[in-house]
Amino acid sequence: MSERTLFGTDGIRGRANTWPMTVETAMQLGRAVAIVFSRPGHRARILVGKDTRLSGYMLEAALTAGITSTGADVTLLGPLPTPGIAFLTSSMRADAGIVLSASHNAYTDNGLKVFGRDGFKLPDDVELQLEALIATDPAQLPLACDDAIGRARRVEDAGGRYVTHLKSLLRAQYDLEGLRIVVDCANGAAYKVAPTLFSELGATVIPVAVQPNGLNINDGCGSLHPELVARAVLEHKADIGIALDGDADRVILVDEHGEVIDGDAVLGMCALEMKARGTLAGDTVVATVMSNMGLDHMLQREGIRLERTQVGDRYVVQRMRAGGFNFGGEQSGHLVFLDHATTGDGLVAALQVLNLMLTRERPLSELAAIFDRVPQILDSRRTLGRPPLESLALVQAAIRAAEHDLGRAGRVLVRYSGTEHKVRVMVEGPDDDRIRTHCSAIIDAFHKEVGLA
Repeated sequence: MSERTLFGTDGIRGRANTWPMTVETAMQLGRAVAIVFSRPGHRARILVGKDTRLSGYMLEAALTAGITSTGADVTLLGPLPTPGIAFLTSSMRADAGIVLSASHNAYTDNGLKVFGRDGFKLPDDVELQLEALIATDPAQLPLACDDAIGRARRVEDAGGRYVTHLKSLLRAQYDLEGLRIVVDCANGAAYKVAPTLFSELGATVIPVAVQPNGLNINDGCGSLHPELVARAVLEHKADIGIALDGDADRVILVDEHGEVIDGDAVLGMCALEMKARGTLAGDTVVATVMSNMGLDHMLQREGIRLERTQVGDRYVVQRMRAGGFNFGGEQSGHLVFLDHATTGDGLVAALQVLNLMLTRERPLSELAAIFDRVPQILDSRRTLGRPPLESLALVQAAIRAAEHDLGRAGRVLVRYSGTEHKVRVMVEGPDDDRIRTHCSAIIDAFHKEVGLA
């Protein structure tokens, strides 16, 4: 199979108005999606949603033009979390859904990702079809004329439909009355739906970063900056803090003491609860190579198997579907509960943790203290190039030295980001000093061989 050149681990992504994240790409993708998902005698219907980036207006219009130019219809959802768009694609029986979002990236970036009729991200072979059509001269595409041109309409209650679905995931015997919840929406797609969700369930909500202006998405807030929620939790004496990213497909939690709870801890506590309730399919959790070894050790002791994939929630979901598993996720806060969602969903994950807190009648700090972490360091640096890792002699020598020193007591992972122009280095081992030394040596090797921005 040919390699994808536009689609990465999470769609097409780049700086807005710079190739490939241009109106031309968006228009051609709209045409390509409409063509691939059309069938004889059926007028395809494509949902389009976005986050709050300034460039979303421009790219939304281009997508709409591309889709309607091929004779398909567009349903515009406006700002809505990525998992909400996936949910509505399936529940509204649309042929596909397109999301305009660069997730946790700065406002200067944007992205295009596509969900199929079932609400799942597209497989590689379908993305290759789309890439081929994007590269085709528009004059060679089957464009519509006269009354065959598509129409566009806007759904005003898209957020309400998604919130109604989410509320059903809190167990029927519970409400959130008496709980104080800080929710940081990253000035992103969940700025309306998240506070509404928790308020309608009865909580006292302290909203943070809910005033998007097109430029402030993820800016010092959200899941990449949980210290903002931590301060608010302590200030307001809240029971839990919920930090979402720009498109709300990931979540980082903060306990009542202001301590950050990452995706590994949520994987652990929810896996134990699901196993106890008999709902953990195959007694297996799917995580990526980034998850801490301490999680692996704890799950083994509890009779739960941990399967690892490469980084990216699409690969976690692919393995879950192939193996018949229903729970998995990433340390970064992508949590996938396949019984309730087709992709990572920060609000679904938060509700599952709230279910657990209410069922056990215990605070989040106690529930999250379930395993001893192996010391781990993560370092991301912007690079001046992306030569194949195996071609970098100094980098490979530094990796081998770290692996030899740490042996079975540690791990080293070096990779290029699938969504940003960065290299990411992760080192785990028995003590902080050793892993910091090895991480610094690998970063220094990159600086010498590739250059760091």
